[in-house]
Amino acid sequence: MEKQLIDLKTFVESLPTLDPVEDWTFDSSSGYFKSKVKETIRTKKTPKNHVKAEATEKHPAQVEVYMEDVPVGKWSTVKFSGCIEKTKKNRLLEKIALLDKAIKVAREEANSIEVKESILGTNILKYIFDTTD
Repeated sequence: MEKQLIDLKTFVESLPTLDPVEDWTFDSSSGYFKSKVKETIRTKKTPKNHVKAEATEKHPAQVEVYMEDVPVGKWSTVKFSGCIEKTKKNRLLEKIALLDKAIKVAREEANSIEVKESILGTNILKYIFDTTD
């Protein structure tokens, strides 16, 4: 039983937890955790001209070309996660530690008690299968 408990502890320790950077809420309709909506704007660089000096009869215009970000779309992102909360993972690990401690105490107690031979199995089977009623 102690080996199985170690395996269970290893399993729980390997469970992924929710990213603390996001603000998660449980969505009961999907059964997953859901982050808040994060909106982003997609931009496209387009060249623009800036006239530094107007053209004259003797000189051409002095123009500087620069890039301007122009919004082309808006995206909303919602993340879903099947991970567990860090607090829940810690509670599970605490329960496993308590159970491990209780099993060790029970094993130590059982090792110090003298066992009397009994025919408990026979009594149980007689009780179940006895048809004298």
